[in-house]
Amino acid sequence: MRRSTSVPILAILLLAPVTAWAADQTVTIDNFTFAPKELTVAAGTKVTWINRDDIPHTIVSSDGPRSFKSPPLDTDDKFSMTFDRPGIYHYFCSIHPMMTATVTVR
Repeated sequence: MRRSTSVPILAILLLAPVTAWAADQTVTIDNFTFAPKELTVAAGTKVTWINRDDIPHTIVSSDGPRSFKSPPLDTDDKFSMTFDRPGIYHYFCSIHPMMTATVTVR
C-alpha cells in the first residue's frame, strides 16, 4: 500500500494569498482599517465594502482620474464597484486618509 505525502488541501487554502477569480468579494471596514488591505481579483469582479465601524467612512480612488468614490457610509452601509479593467487600484477613506488599501485586477 502506498502512503500519500501530499499536503492537506485545507492547509493549502489557509496559506494561500487572498486572490479571487470571478466571484464577488467583500472588504470589511472596521477599527479604521480595510480588510483585506490587499485584494486580487479577476476582471469583472464586483467588490463590496461594508462599514462595520461605528463611525462613517468613504471609499475613494486615489489614482487620477478618480475611478470611484462612495458617499459616506454609516454603520452597516455598503458600497459596490465592479472592476472591469486590469490594473492596480489604490483607495483610501477621505474622512480618515491614513486608511488605505489596494485592489489588483488581473
